Amino acid sequence: MPRTARKRSISGIYHVIVRGINQQQIFEEKEDYCKFLYTLSDCKKICKFELHAYCLMGNHVHLLIEEHDETISQIMKRISCRFVGWYNRKYERSGHLFQGRFHSEVIETDRAFQIVARYIHRNPVKAKLVATLDEYPWSSYGAYAGQSSSLVDTNKLSNIIGNTKEILSFFALPSDDVCMDIPTQTFISDPHGKKIIFQIAHCRNATEFQALSINLRNRFIKQIKKCGLSIRQISRLCGVSRATIARLAIE
Repeated sequence: MPRTARKRSISGIYHVIVRGINQQQIFEEKEDYCKFLYTLSDCKKICKFELHAYCLMGNHVHLLIEEHDETISQIMKRISCRFVGWYNRKYERSGHLFQGRFHSEVIETDRAFQIVARYIHRNPVKAKLVATLDEYPWSSYGAYAGQSSSLVDTNKLSNIIGNTKEILSFFALPSDDVCMDIPTQTFISDPHGKKIIFQIAHCRNATEFQALSINLRNRFIKQIKKCGLSIRQISRLCGVSRATIARLAIE
């Protein structure tokens, strides 16, 4: 079946999400987050896009991005190729890191723009990773709070909402706005889940877990499941298929 054509934005602005294959972790440690931001910055110089907001979550990334010299598809291909190449070399792995095509929704009004900007910055609070927006280091919140940033373009939102105080007040407002997203809520937080998994398996990351022998891997998965992690969460954090985990859970 042919792929559905991506909807083009008249404004050139998109809310983009990329996620890890099988919803597994993309960022294992601080260096990975930093490298992704460096990749964004490097590609921005080449593609001349504007980045209005971003949030790097454990297993997916939100971007509010405006295309100029290159299309959104060309931009995301550059970002993906550069980051995945580095990631695979670092973790001695091969193949895809991101699942399928990136997801996108067009942003064509000022109202939609500010709603999505708030939604992106509230992701860590929504996922219960932090209590307040300023606690999360891997989003563009700091750029709107006054930190110097050559990566984030804050002028458009400033023109819509106003000064820094007004923007931060708007971000702080909880809302029921529905935007494109990846489900992340679990009974056990992902950071806590990772600690459980890697304490049991004595691995530093998902790549090492996947390199275990099948018998050892399966024994660890059974132990991990008994600690209360969901099948979906174990799959996401370990990079093992849900079908495999579901089968082991009932043995």
